Amino acid sequence: MIRDDAEALRTAAELAEKFRPGASGRDARRELPCAELDRLTATGLLAVTVPAEHGGADVSAVTLAEVFRLLASADASLAQIPQSHFAYVNVLRQQGSPQQRAFFFAEVLAGRRFGNAQSEAGTKHLQDIRTRLVAAGAGSYRLTGVKNYSTGALFAHWIPVLARADDDLLHVAYVPADAPGLTATDDWDGMGQRTTASGTVELADVEVPAAHVVPHHLTFTGPQLHGALAQLLHAAIDVGIAAGALAEAVGFVRTRSRPWFESGYDTAAEDPLLIQRFGELELRHRAAEALLATAARTVDAARADLDDDSAAEASIAVAAAKAYAGSAALEIADALFEVSGTRAALDSLNLHRHWRDARTHTLHDPARWKIQHLGRYVLNGTRPPRHGLL
Repeated sequence: MIRDDAEALRTAAELAEKFRPGASGRDARRELPCAELDRLTATGLLAVTVPAEHGGADVSAVTLAEVFRLLASADASLAQIPQSHFAYVNVLRQQGSPQQRAFFFAEVLAGRRFGNAQSEAGTKHLQDIRTRLVAAGAGSYRLTGVKNYSTGALFAHWIPVLARADDDLLHVAYVPADAPGLTATDDWDGMGQRTTASGTVELADVEVPAAHVVPHHLTFTGPQLHGALAQLLHAAIDVGIAAGALAEAVGFVRTRSRPWFESGYDTAAEDPLLIQRFGELELRHRAAEALLATAARTVDAARADLDDDSAAEASIAVAAAKAYAGSAALEIADALFEVSGTRAALDSLNLHRHWRDARTHTLHDPARWKIQHLGRYVLNGTRPPRHGLL
C-alpha cells in the first residue's frame, strides 16, 4: 500500500530506474512487459487514486502526472498500459453507486487491474459506438461488439467496456477478463508502443450483472474532469518520451559521437553548434514540463471547487499541455539523430523507438482541435465541449 503523494513519487522514480535498462530490448523483441507490470502492481502504485474514505492514498493530479512522466521517460509502452486503468477508476469515482465504489475500489486495492475496451474501428467517427448493452431481465445485461486499440485489456483482471444501452446512452460495463464470450487478442502491430498489446476485444453475448454497469453518460451532463484527467496522463506520457529521448541524446553525444572536423574541438560535446541545439531542445523540454505541471495544478484546483468555469479552465490547461507536449516529444525524438550523427541510425541501437513511440502516441487525438478550443476560449470565451477528450 502506498500511503501518500511522496511515497507514490519515490516508488515511481525507483521503478523507472529499474525498467529503463530493459526497455529497448523489450521493444526490439516485442516482449510484453508482464513481469514489469506485475512488479508495478505489487508496489500499490495502481491504487493511488482510490479515495481516502475507501483506504487509498487519493493522490493529487500533480503527483499522478509526474508518476506517468517518470514511467514514460523509461518505457513509453509500459507507461501507456495503466492509463485507461486510472481513467476507469475515475469513472467509478464520478458515477459509480456507493456499492459499486466499495466493491471495485477494494478490487483495485487488492491489485486488480482495469484494462479498456473503448474504441471501435470502421465506424463513422470516434463517438459512433456500436457495441450494444441489451437488458436481459433479472438484473442483467448482454454485451455484444468488437473493440480495437484495447490497451491494457490483455493484462487486465477487469475490462471496462464502453457501450450504448437500449436508450442509446453511453454506459461502462465492468467485465471480468475471463468472462464467457469475451476474447482479448494480441493483434496490435503498431510501429510504436509495440509492447502495449493494444489489440482487439470481442464480446459475444457476454452476460453482465446490472451491479457492474455504470451510467457514464451522466458524467457529461454537468461540469466534469473526466476528459481533463485522462488527457493529462496522455500529456505526461508525451513529456516522458521527450525526457527519455533527450537523455538518450545527451548520453550518446557525450560518449559516442565524434566532433565535426571543422569545429576544432576534441569532443562532440564541446561543439558550440551542438551546444546551441541542445539548449533549444532543453528549452522545449522544460516548457513541456512546465505546461504539464500547470495543467495538473489546474485540475487539482478544479477538483477542489468544481463548476463550469473551473472545469473549463482545467480542460483548456490540459489541452495546451497536450498539444505542446506532443510536438515537443516529436521534435526531440527526431533531433536525437540530428545531434548524434550517422551511427545513431543503426537499427541495432534502437534509438528510433523514442520517435516511433512519440509518433504513435500522439495520434490518439488531433492537437489541431485542442488548439481550436484554445483559440475559441481565449478570443470569445467559449467553454470547451464536455465530450471527454479535453
